[in-house]
Amino acid sequence: MLLRRRGIDTQVLMEEAGRAVFHRARANWPEARRWCVICGSGNNGGDGYVIARLARAAGFDVRVVRTGASEGPVEARAARAAFLAAGGVEMPQPLAGNEPFDLIIDALFGIGLTKPPSTAAAAAIEWINQQTAPVLSVDVPSGLNADTGATPGVAVRARMTVSLVAWKRGLFTGRARGLTGDLKLETLGAGLQDGVINNPVLMQARFMNRLLPPRARVAHKGDHGHVLVIGGDLGMGGAPLLAAEAALRSGAGWVSLATRAAHVTASLARCPEVMVRAVESSAEMQPLLDRADVVLIGPGLGQGNWGRALLALAVAANKPLVLDADALNLIALQAPLILHAAVITPHPGEAARMLGCGVADIEQDRYAAVQALQSRFAAVAVLKGAGTLVCDAATIEVCDRGNPGMASAGMGDVLAGIIAALLAQGLSAFDAARAGVWVHATAADQATRGRGERGLIASDVIAGLAQVVNP
Repeated sequence: MLLRRRGIDTQVLMEEAGRAVFHRARANWPEARRWCVICGSGNNGGDGYVIARLARAAGFDVRVVRTGASEGPVEARAARAAFLAAGGVEMPQPLAGNEPFDLIIDALFGIGLTKPPSTAAAAAIEWINQQTAPVLSVDVPSGLNADTGATPGVAVRARMTVSLVAWKRGLFTGRARGLTGDLKLETLGAGLQDGVINNPVLMQARFMNRLLPPRARVAHKGDHGHVLVIGGDLGMGGAPLLAAEAALRSGAGWVSLATRAAHVTASLARCPEVMVRAVESSAEMQPLLDRADVVLIGPGLGQGNWGRALLALAVAANKPLVLDADALNLIALQAPLILHAAVITPHPGEAARMLGCGVADIEQDRYAAVQALQSRFAAVAVLKGAGTLVCDAATIEVCDRGNPGMASAGMGDVLAGIIAALLAQGLSAFDAARAGVWVHATAADQATRGRGERGLIASDVIAGLAQVVNP
């Protein structure tokens, strides 16, 4: 984080940061009387010393554990000196066992961490994670890379994280989603955010009103586009049907499904609004492509000759295109295609195959991975997972919605159908992708209310789409 100081003294800023976090902690845990503040030697530790001094002045029983042998910056040294001068007490490392603290403040590391914590810091993090008391992390959970959301070593699992000045993009994706707890922001004054690098672009509910305004009273189905879903090789008929249903529920004027003949009867029985066509050859496919406004290919497509032939036709049709699932696995086997006006929607495993690397490489820096996907295929890239990312040539947006219940079969098919429907209604590829991700995650969150996350299925999300796409 780089700040344009604009006449603001760094020591004053540290005092403001510590005071803001102290008030957050006090408001959230008003019964906590015995506090433990874990301080590193840098400015994040300096924030911790300010918090500890203020908590002690408020009458709380406060202990500080200091890690790191270096003296640290002058501001952090001054904050420590002020705490000690006020009668504060530092506890030695290593700590062991469960301690009777009511609250733990994690002020070990802020932003800038790119390597595993030192042995002493790692021991402190392990101790923090063993405690039963709630943990509040200052700026970022210690051990988390604030830029990528990855953890090069051990990392704190916080109940709350208070980000200072501006959001850090690593807080919203990858491993961070399981470490930050409740996210809160303290801006510490107007204008400071201008100097923050890599400030994330969060998807916002308010953009839905612009992207999906109320329909004209004289609208007809032809105004809202024709989506063609292609997929469902033998034994895989459910995936494209989920995508087709999701496209209907997301407002497409009409939806066709091109699938194996064996799936036609069951598909019509489940969803008669979908125009299901048996396609066993390329000749049967072409007329459907000619009539479509948007093509979605991949759910249940398989990687056999049938799927390969249909993918070649879909790409050659030069229509707005959404590629998912096996369509992505197939293009990963080819020389990189240039997919203008397309949206690709890989999960980390598919992204790894498309980029010729391992899943761990994708998760190590999801922002870099989604940029690489966009650049290689010249398409809008959606990298699914905890903190889904959407990238075009100019912007990356991150979704802070969604829940672990979405880790079930068919969720990706639903997302692809939503994006295709939004494309058919006239949104650009980037707008359709980011709105689709937001709609999908929001509908999934709403579907868990009153029932929990475990057992959430794709059809539950489809059932709630109409409410979400009518903001």
